[in-house]
Parts: sequence; structure tokens; C-alpha cells
Amino acid sequence: MKRSEVLFGLLRLPLDILGVVAALLLSYILRTQNIDLVPWTQLLEPAQTLPSQVEYFDTFVVPGIGIFIVVAMLMGLYALRSTRSAWNEIGRVCFAAFLWLIVVIAWYFLLKKELFYSRILLLHSTVFIALFVVAARTCVVLMQRMCLRWGLGTRSILSIGKQAVPKSVQHVLDSDVRYAYLGHVKTFKQLQESDLKHAVDLVLQTDASPNSDDTLELINHCRSQHIDYAFLPPVFADVPHLLVVEKIGLTPLMRFQPTPLDGWGRVGKRLFDVVCSCLLIMLLSPLLLLVAIAVFVEGGLPIFYLSRRIGQKGQGTIPVIKFRSMVKDADAQKGKFTSRNLRKDGPLFKLKNDPRVTSLGRFLRRWDLDELPQLFNVLLGHMSLVGPRPHLPEEVKKYTQAQRRVFAVKPGITGLAQISGRSDLKFEDEVVLDLRYIEDWSPLLDLWILWRTIFAVLQRKDS
Repeated sequence: MKRSEVLFGLLRLPLDILGVVAALLLSYILRTQNIDLVPWTQLLEPAQTLPSQVEYFDTFVVPGIGIFIVVAMLMGLYALRSTRSAWNEIGRVCFAAFLWLIVVIAWYFLLKKELFYSRILLLHSTVFIALFVVAARTCVVLMQRMCLRWGLGTRSILSIGKQAVPKSVQHVLDSDVRYAYLGHVKTFKQLQESDLKHAVDLVLQTDASPNSDDTLELINHCRSQHIDYAFLPPVFADVPHLLVVEKIGLTPLMRFQPTPLDGWGRVGKRLFDVVCSCLLIMLLSPLLLLVAIAVFVEGGLPIFYLSRRIGQKGQGTIPVIKFRSMVKDADAQKGKFTSRNLRKDGPLFKLKNDPRVTSLGRFLRRWDLDELPQLFNVLLGHMSLVGPRPHLPEEVKKYTQAQRRVFAVKPGITGLAQISGRSDLKFEDEVVLDLRYIEDWSPLLDLWILWRTIFAVLQRKDS
């Protein structure tokens, strides 16, 4: 570890203490002056229960400092080498201030069995602690970045292996002021023979193998020379955000999760689907009834078309509900039009000016009204509002192993491929977009796709 990393890491502790002291004393002064930070308004009555300044410092400021330091320490805010982003650091500091407030309230209520002598003072203290500690740590980061730009405290990194480092990694090593990239060598012998102007702080291996003598020799060299050793994941290096570090007992392992849509993300997405589908069904119920009557008047029963599609994880089928937009025996006629299939690039079936589509069906398809009943699929848990295209069993039989990765999440009414011109996309491009959604899922991405779906429907050409 660099001395500058230790120095700036240790500097955070006294600055946090000063920040907490300043916050608590300022809150005390504001309360004694009856200032509640509301402009042109006087809400506070003169303080009657405040202790003296000396007693306040001894009985609250000093314990308050200790409480915040312990909370911050438990949250990992004093790690000497931190890889967290600035926003992550700010969020942790604010959360530590909130936990400090909880501990103080519990301390007075449960241990001292009394209420704190000023609620507004406690509120000011919490806000000022967050502001002052964030400001102090920001100054530390700025000073550290200034030193790094002068070349003080940078970590010299040399990569080694038959494979070069990925472009994304090399871009970070070349552009980030924390690193000084010394280049790449292919063998351990070249490492020994290289004449480097700077001492190596970290050796990064691109093709580590536990059964390789070269790997073991390199590790022993790094350990004997007190050089940090690291290796890139041998698999799934293209999706590092899907790799999770865990432990089995004391042994670390790296687990691959097919999608970030896991845990609370899956719970939140399902809750969002249920609430939104219920609201949309209620709001669109007059339109659903009107379309159902129109389909019945034009072609009689059935009003709905039930299509069996492959569900999540590729196991079993789900009943996807649509308003019927074709003649009643459309599936039976499909074989007669196989030679006219426009989708020669994959297993999908697509006809231009499909004669099986009714006149009303063309209108429904133009505005995607035929897919509105799928809101009931979302409510029942068969589908999601946003996800990959639902897949037919006869299509899935022709999918490659890599293409079957689209079943990692529930199929959706709309998705990244649907808003990107699905009818005009090649099958491979459609799969790439679906996989990108699966691997990069976030709540904001779902909201963005739903927003873009509105414009995709309005701008769609007649199919």
C-alpha cells in the first residue's frame, strides 16, 4: 500500500471528528439563539432545558463523536484503500449520520429513560454532521487527486499473460490518475528481463491457471518481492458486473449471476408489474371492451387468441393472450406461406401483407391494441411489462445454446428490441438487444423502455 494512501486514509479520522464537533457545537449555538433555519419565520420558543455549554460538551459532544466513529467504522468508511465511487461515499456518510441519530435516540430513550432536551438541535446535528463530514472528505479526495496528478501515490501496474488486457481495462489503466500503466509482457521471463523505470506495485495476470507452473512461479515471485498480485477473471470477463464475490467458509469464490434482476430487484419489479398492470387494466377497461365488441362484430367468436409461448428459464409454456387479429384457422394455414417467410436470418416467421390478417386486425396491430390483453398475463405473473419477446416453442427448438440465455427473465409486453424496430431487426441483433437488457437491467432502464414504447407505437410504420 502506498504511503499516500495510508496518509489520506488516516486523515479522514481526525477530519470526521472535527466535522462532528463543529456540527454539534453549531447546532447548540443555533438552538440557544432560537434559530431554526426557516427564512423569515420564527417557529421556536426560547430554550428552557438546554444544559450549559460545558455540560453539553461533556455529556453529549464527546459521546456523540464516539458513536459516529463507531458507526462509520462498522460501515467501512475508514478503509485505507477504497474503490467506492464519490456518490457511494456520500451515500454512506449520510446513512451513517442517520444511524447516528437512531443510536442517540435509543441511548436517551432506552438507557437514560428520558427524551432528548431539544428535537430541533438533534435534527440540526444530524444534517450538519452529514454536510461537514462530506465536505471534509471531499477536500481529502481533492488533495489526493492533486497529488496523483503530480505523480505522487500512483500505483504502477504491469500486465502479464499470453492474452492482452481487455480494452475496457486498458482504457481505465491509461486514463485513471490513480494508475501508471507500465505495459504488457507475455511471459515471466520477459518480466524478469524488462528494464522498468518505475518499481512495480501490482502485477496483473490475464490468463491465470492454478495448474500452470508459470502462474505459480509468478505468484511466488510477487510474494517474495512484496509486489501485489491480481488476475482477471478467466471467464465472464465481458460482464464483470454480473460476477459476485462470496465465500464458502473461509474460501473465496466468484459466482456468476445471469442477470442483476435478482433478490430485491426481482421483488421490486414484480411489485411494479402488479401495481401498473392493475392501474392500466382499470384505466383501459373501456377501450378493452370496445375492441372486444369490434372483434366479435367483425368475425364472431373467439374474441381472444391464445398463443402458447415459452416462459422464464425455458421451462414449460405460458398462455399469452391477444385480441384475435387473424382469421380463425390462421395457424392451420401457416404451412402454405412458409416459402414467403421474410425472416431467413433465424427461426422467426414473418410475412409481409399477411393475407390471414383481418381488416380490423391490421388496425389493431398498427397501434398494438391486439396486445393489450397481455396486461392480464402480467397481473397473473406469466409475463412482465418489460422483457424479451415471448418465444414460440417451434422457434425455440431452433435456438442455439447462447440464444437460450434470453429465458433468464420473464418475457415482456415491450422491451429493448421492441423499441429498436424489431420488425426491421435481424434475428441476431434482436437477441443481442434482449441479452443486453438481461445483463444491464435496472429500474431506470425499465422506465426508459416504457417511455420509449409510447413513441415507438406512434412512429411505427404500417406492417
